[in-house]
Amino acid sequence: MKIVKILPVLLVFLVASCSTVQVATDYDTQKDFKQYKTFAFYKKGIDKAEISDLDKKRILRAIDAELTARGMTKSTNPDVLVNIFAKSRKRVNVYDNSYYGWRPWYYGPNFNTHVSKYIEGTLFVDLIDAKAKDLVWQGIGSGALVTSSVKRKDKRIKEFVARIMSKYPQKVQ
Repeated sequence: MKIVKILPVLLVFLVASCSTVQVATDYDTQKDFKQYKTFAFYKKGIDKAEISDLDKKRILRAIDAELTARGMTKSTNPDVLVNIFAKSRKRVNVYDNSYYGWRPWYYGPNFNTHVSKYIEGTLFVDLIDAKAKDLVWQGIGSGALVTSSVKRKDKRIKEFVARIMSKYPQKVQ
């Protein structure tokens, strides 16, 4: 009987801690993304991102790997500039399993509410046409953040970036 009471808590925790990254993208449909062969990181914009320098490095390495996998190369005279923005917020999920029911010793309400708390992060990846100075693509990923270990954090950041960049119009070559 205790397993039935614990199961909802485990499910809520599992969903909150291992949830996938929710992704949304927007882009200029008038642009031919095959023309973009080179990239550079937009330092002024990245410096404004309010996350730790270590997380910035993790994100930039992951973006570099994703763009390189798409056949793009880093350049001092790039076709596109890459900018990032990140934010986080505390989330609370409440699972209410209250019901009226019969138990051998009691009939009445069973108040069975479970609460899970976690940090949800949102990462914005912007690609800006370097010559025209306009935004041509934006990917946004949101999901639960992992802070328990460096390896898990690295893995989660790579997952965020990979899911976001999977929506980039230029496919992996």
